Amino acid sequence: MLIIGEAELGRFRAHLFELEYSPATVSKYLHDARALAAYAEGGLRDRGQLAGFRGWLEARGYCGASVNSMLGAANRLLAFLGSDWRLRYLRVQRRNFLPASRELSQEEYVRMVRTAERRGDRRLAMLTETLCALGLRVSELKAVTVESLEAGEANIRNKGKLRTILIPAALSRKLRGYAKSRGIVSGPLFVTRTGRAMDRSNIWKMLKRLAALAKVAGEKVFPHNLRHLFARTHYERFRDIVRLADILGHSSVETTRIYTARSGKEERRQLEQLRLIL
Repeated sequence: MLIIGEAELGRFRAHLFELEYSPATVSKYLHDARALAAYAEGGLRDRGQLAGFRGWLEARGYCGASVNSMLGAANRLLAFLGSDWRLRYLRVQRRNFLPASRELSQEEYVRMVRTAERRGDRRLAMLTETLCALGLRVSELKAVTVESLEAGEANIRNKGKLRTILIPAALSRKLRGYAKSRGIVSGPLFVTRTGRAMDRSNIWKMLKRLAALAKVAGEKVFPHNLRHLFARTHYERFRDIVRLADILGHSSVETTRIYTARSGKEERRQLEQLRLIL
């Protein structure tokens, strides 16, 4: 029997942190791994029992993408525990467009930045602009430091990988001015009142409040959607998905394709331009 208890989950958690996964990613993996532990009631007898996990998830109403995400976490846990058992993923056709209700437009992004500026919240305006202009994950924002501005590039370590991103001169000038106004002479630019780097929770709450003030739908505004806006804009301008994958730090171009999906409204407009309906 393959035991999956609290001790095993604790070691798995430590392993994920050793791989330098962000706290949010570790939390997600652990949540999904606990689902497998709950299903197995502490241990798996054989492959047959394991195979039933997928149906168990579907019976609980998880959508295809969520099921596959949880199966991926379960497979990672199984590999960590030294098992060669693996779960097969659901075959879900990739959706080639986003719901319009989830797509943040460039006009809405600009409105948010301008709203923060008008309210005198320069930190929030620059934070929003930096996340979007560089296509960063929230966990990578701490790599934007005074030193990185001097070098013109930031070195980002995430998920066990190191990549270097260039900081455009125009953004660098704005960030230098921001750092000077805040008296920041070294280290991360975006910090709390106590000098600690801002975390996901801080930023998420600030962006939600800003969305309401800028009259942008709240479901469109979360830190990762700024990264998606960067990806769509970059792809529309340069049409180089391989280079974009490198900039975003994706191991697979298939992941990048998800980021470049447009809304159903745009898809509909393109279909109408084909003029095949008589």
